[in-house]
Parts: sequence; structure tokens; C-alpha cells
Amino acid sequence: MALSTLVATVLCTIVLPVLLFLVAVKLWEVYLIRGRDPSCPRPLPPGSMGLPFIGETLQLLLQRRKFLRMKRQKYGYIYRTHLFGNPTVRVTGAENVRQILLGEHRLVSVQWPASVRTILGSDTLSNVHGALHKSKKKAIMRAFSRDALEQYIPVIQEEVRAAVQEWLQRDSCVLVYPEMKRLMFRIAMRILLGFDPEQIRTDEQQLVEAFEEMIKNLFSLPIDVPFSGLYRGLKARNLIHSKIEENIRKKVEEQSDGTGCKHRDALQQLIDSSKNSAEPFSMQAIKESATELLFGGHETTASTATSLIMFLGLNSEEVVRLRQELLCKEEQGMDLQNLSMEALEQLKYTGCIIKETLRINPPVPGGFRVALKTFELNGYQIPKGWNVIYSICDTHDVAEIPNKEEFQPERFMSKPSGDSSSSSPSSRFQYIPFGGGSRMCVGKEFAKVLLKIFLVEVATQCNWTLLNGPPTMKTGPTVYPVDNLPTKFTPYAPN
Repeated sequence: MALSTLVATVLCTIVLPVLLFLVAVKLWEVYLIRGRDPSCPRPLPPGSMGLPFIGETLQLLLQRRKFLRMKRQKYGYIYRTHLFGNPTVRVTGAENVRQILLGEHRLVSVQWPASVRTILGSDTLSNVHGALHKSKKKAIMRAFSRDALEQYIPVIQEEVRAAVQEWLQRDSCVLVYPEMKRLMFRIAMRILLGFDPEQIRTDEQQLVEAFEEMIKNLFSLPIDVPFSGLYRGLKARNLIHSKIEENIRKKVEEQSDGTGCKHRDALQQLIDSSKNSAEPFSMQAIKESATELLFGGHETTASTATSLIMFLGLNSEEVVRLRQELLCKEEQGMDLQNLSMEALEQLKYTGCIIKETLRINPPVPGGFRVALKTFELNGYQIPKGWNVIYSICDTHDVAEIPNKEEFQPERFMSKPSGDSSSSSPSSRFQYIPFGGGSRMCVGKEFAKVLLKIFLVEVATQCNWTLLNGPPTMKTGPTVYPVDNLPTKFTPYAPN
């Protein structure tokens, strides 16, 4: 009697719940697979849909690159999954990505996860479409014109130089990644949003912490309840919005009484564009666009600057070659203390170091789209309404180039296999750190200028040693070292 009672208890408390759970997972998989378009003869991509409702979101958030690598190894370059509340197809490989990026408005349309849209807002450049996207992009591109970039150079040099001097004066090690985020945040606040240095000093710590919290929760389950990731992200965003609104009102007042400065930062371009349009002035829309600019303008450059310190710290011979180029240009009359766009364009090998860093560690791992209609991709059907993620990091990983695991900037001195002039239509999509198509990153030239100046200042002032050796890299949402890259900086004295 006791044995039968024990068996019944085990069945009710352990076996039955496990069976019900497995049945639920299977029914969930069957339910989603029914989302395939019966009019298309092609099968769905291979893959798994994970747990009911949450899919494989938690696995992605916890494991990041490890999860993505495992899925790619198991299912190949195109596979299905369920992320952030939506059935999703993840796409890797130059030809597959080419079709996605060039299929904007025809096959796919940009659509970031619900949590990203909620936190950043619906009026951001990355979320709007059609004529509104064109007008916003046009306004922002004015702030990244060659003339505008020329004006930014002294400000960038001033901020980078001050940061480097501070690192050199520290007896203890420098945690590079947090320092890069602060440096790039100050630069973005001054150049993109027009904050003055005193204002930044007053608000910097509070704003940096708020941005950290917002970014940490940008990709979260779309559930807005107290203490959820989305709730914390929105709370942080609201603080950022309040500070940006103060600056917008100040700019509008200065413009009205004629005391505004001549410098046309990106935020001023957005204000002017909004005033000149037929639509009424929207404070919320401008705050959202400014927050997106601040995110794109400092988070990605901080990630890449950290990777630059890491790769050059691990490859001292590349620092030698970098300094040789700078010395050669100085001997030819270049003033490294007062750089210009013309001078930066002459620093070819410096640019190659940045390109190689972006190849191995692209700061943004990919982009999000939604299928506008059912279409075929490499023998599989992508059903209408499903999300499509194109992978930048995986596409770089599988690119057919020699010695791709090694850090070799010189590969970009000649035309690489991913060069746009190559004969293969898809070959240029082997290298896509800034995305591609009509949604290519609008700030890519700004990023290149900023990173070149950063390299010039660091290489001419410092030697540095990585105290922990090669770090483990993680993505969340941009690429960063889990140990924050502790580094010792010492003054560089050229022979």
C-alpha cells in the first residue's frame, strides 16, 4: 500500500508535470510552425522555437555569442527561433544578408524588438519608414557632412587628450571599457547634442548611470511591470529625456532671441527640420531622436575604442607600424596636434587598424527586420510577419578570407575580398560593420573620424599593457570585455 502511494505521489509531483511541460513545448512548436505559408512550397528553416511564449529569449540574453555560435553550428546559416515575443529567422552569410539588406521596403522592413521600440520610441530614425525616414535621415546627415566633421575635430582632440592625460596620471590600472564609455559620452553630448562642457560635468555621472540602465534593459521581455527590465529601462530613459528637453528648450530660446551659436549640431538640425516641416513641433519626437543619437554616437564607438586598445595591446608590432605612419606624416609636414579632415584621410594604415578591429569585433552584432511578405531565401521560406535578424558578427566569422582569425590590418591596404569593387555581387557584404542598403549607419564617417583621432592621441602619448591578457568578450547590446579590460598606461617617449 505504501509503495503504491509513493509511486502515485512521484507520478503526480514529478512525472506528470514533466510530461505536461514537454507536451506544452511540442504544442507550442507545432502552433508556430503552422505559421508557415501554405502557398509557398519551400520548407521553414531548421531550428527550434524554445519554451512557450518566451521562446529562446532567456538563453540568448544569458549566453549571447555562445548561444548564437551553437545555433549556427547546429542548424547552418539560416535557422528559425523565437525571440522577444516573435517567431524569428536568423540569417548569416554574405549572399543571404545581401538579399535582406537590399530587400528593404520590398521583402522586409526595419522592425526592432518591442522593448527597443518602447524604450527608444517610435519616432527614431531606426523605427520610422518612407518619407519620414528620408526627411529625418537628411536632417541628421547634415550634421555628419565633411564641413561639420571638420568643425568637430578640435573638440574631439581636446576631450581625448584630456582623458589620456588622466589615465597616465593614475598609479592604479585603468578599466578601459567604463572609461571609453565616459569619454565617448562626453564627446557625443558636446558634438551631437550641443551640451556645453560645464553642463556635462554637472550631469555626467547621473546621465551615464541612467544610460547604463537603459542600455542594459534595451533588449528585454516586453512586460512593463514594476522591477521588470522594461520598467527599469523606461525609468532611466525618462531621466535622460528630461535632461535633453532642458537643452532643447534652451536651444529654441537662444534661436528665438538670436543668441544661439553658429555650430549646427545634430540636435539643432533636428529642431530646424521639425520647425520647417508641415507637421507641428513635437518635443517627444525630438527627445526620442536625440536619445537614439546619443546611444548610437557613443555606445558603438566606446565598444570599438576598447577593442582597439585590446588588439593593439595584444599585437605590439601593429603599434610600431601605426607610429611609423604617424612619424612619416609628421616628417612630411602634418601637424598631429591640430588635425584636419585632409590629414586624417592620409592616415591609411591607421584606418586599416580600425577596419580590422571592426571586422573581428563589430560593435553591433546585427540588425532586425520583419518580412513584409512570404519570400524564399536560399531554399527556405520566410513567412510574412516573421522577424528576420541579419547577423553582422557571424557573417564576418564565415567570410571567405585568408587567416581570418588573425589580426592583420594590412589586409585592407589592398582590396580585400569584401571590397565593393569585387566582381561578386555579394562579396562586399562579407564586411558590413555599418550595415548596408538604405539603412546603413548614418554616423559611420563620424565614427571613423573619432576613432582615428583617438588612435593618434593614444599612440603618440602612451604605451599600455593589458593586465589580464586577452579578455572574454560579451555582447549586451554592443561588444565589450567582461573584465572591463584593466590596463596600465605609461608615457610614451619616442627615440
